[in-house]
Amino acid sequence: MIVVLGAGHTYEHRQAVLRKIQDAGLQAHVSEGVERTIVGIVGDSRSKELLHDGLQLMPGVETVVRILHPYKLVSREFSGGKDTVVWVRDIPIGAESVVVIAGPCSVETREQVLQTAQAVKLAGAKLLRGGAFKPRTSPYSFQGLEEDALKMLVEARDLTGLPVVTEAMDNRQLELVVKYADMIQLGARNMQNYTLLRDAGRSGYPILLKRGPSATIEELLLAAEYIMAEGNHRVVLCERGIRTFENHTRYTLDLNAVPVLKQLSHLPVIVDPSQGTGKWKLVTPMARAALAAGADGLLVEVHPEPDKALSDGPQQLTPATFAAMMQQLDAIAMAVGRGI
Repeated sequence: MIVVLGAGHTYEHRQAVLRKIQDAGLQAHVSEGVERTIVGIVGDSRSKELLHDGLQLMPGVETVVRILHPYKLVSREFSGGKDTVVWVRDIPIGAESVVVIAGPCSVETREQVLQTAQAVKLAGAKLLRGGAFKPRTSPYSFQGLEEDALKMLVEARDLTGLPVVTEAMDNRQLELVVKYADMIQLGARNMQNYTLLRDAGRSGYPILLKRGPSATIEELLLAAEYIMAEGNHRVVLCERGIRTFENHTRYTLDLNAVPVLKQLSHLPVIVDPSQGTGKWKLVTPMARAALAAGADGLLVEVHPEPDKALSDGPQQLTPATFAAMMQQLDAIAMAVGRGI
């Protein structure tokens, strides 16, 4: 349930509403707009129903709206229909310009990550991605350079100015990631790791939340709800492909999810065409399609020598193919009324 405080409401009106909600044993989450303020109410549904009529009669209250979705804070109703912009340092995700996040699947060497960071910055990327901890299907595959990789990413950030996005898989890794990086990625395998979601929410850092390979859209939104219920509303959703019967590509990139998520939620939505296809030749056409579908950004893997990559080489672009893709994306972004 949400309470809409109308134009002209006072500080005293707002505080009275918050006290009434808290006295009922419920949580209040405030979202301020230019003219209206939205107060989201989270907690036992029976208590909320008892509050409904009383809140409706309070001074300053324009209306009280029931949210029927199981996700409350994530819902578009909670924001009053307004899109949320998530800032990563000085880069806004979900604003007018499309944001491209690019870099290697895994940080392998200092030379590799510095070379890639400079190349993607020159081509127009706004954030740098790179895996320090790598969740792999086989325990014998390359698992990442861990803290050494994080230090290399920081050096790349210092060199290029690109904020850093990297994944954490447990609380120990989370503590290291927030020490070095600017945005925490919660990968597809951990989308329903509820303890990690809560810990990431408490960190206050921007979160890039990737859809699990077998997750429904509602499950993705409920995962985001876990983060936001901890008071952290800096969440970006990422479609990265789901498992279907089709085996020609690594996953089936569900671009339907982009407009659906934009209709259901106020959070920014980006697309990962590298993981979503598993084939570098498909990354550019699916990146173009993602922007046309309304995505707020892209997550793209780039490696100076993909044939020598220690993880996911077949889906990584070279700096040259990445630069060529960015030129094409510029035209697509302009066509849909956005920049890049």
